[in-house]
Amino acid sequence: MPDIILHRLPDQLRENLRLVFVGTAASTRSAEVGHYYAHPGNRFWRAIHEAGITSRRYQPSEFAALLELGIGFTDLSKSGAGMDHQIARETIDVAGFKAKIDKYRPRTIAFTSKKAASLFYGRRSSAIALGRQPRDAGLPEILVLPSPSGAASGHWTLEPWRELAAWIAA
Repeated sequence: MPDIILHRLPDQLRENLRLVFVGTAASTRSAEVGHYYAHPGNRFWRAIHEAGITSRRYQPSEFAALLELGIGFTDLSKSGAGMDHQIARETIDVAGFKAKIDKYRPRTIAFTSKKAASLFYGRRSSAIALGRQPRDAGLPEILVLPSPSGAASGHWTLEPWRELAAWIAA
């Protein structure tokens, strides 16, 4: 089987976004096609619509259009790809992510898995609660969402996504 060359997903960031979604790394499918949350089994695009974050259901190929809505995207690993447990620890760049947040100053950060949040906070995933996190001076509001990945079906709930929609609408 030939090796697949994985291309990282480009950041979709600019100053003063109302929301930035942050994953651990691109899935293998997302890296192959160059679109965030591109695997057909991923609930991301359905969740942001059903929760009321977007007025319609966007397709993964339309991810860049969300900048017009004040919504951006990035990952903690810009060079890794695959499921969270497949991402090499050395590709996780928390310092680089914090520098992006300092530069662009979004109003809200939403980690799209407890794993991504645990890497950011330096704590075990089991110590991370879903929903809004305690306020940390110098950082935007932070919410942790259940992973929309089909592989995380057993832990899926739309409620934290709805909490996010209500928060950014306020």
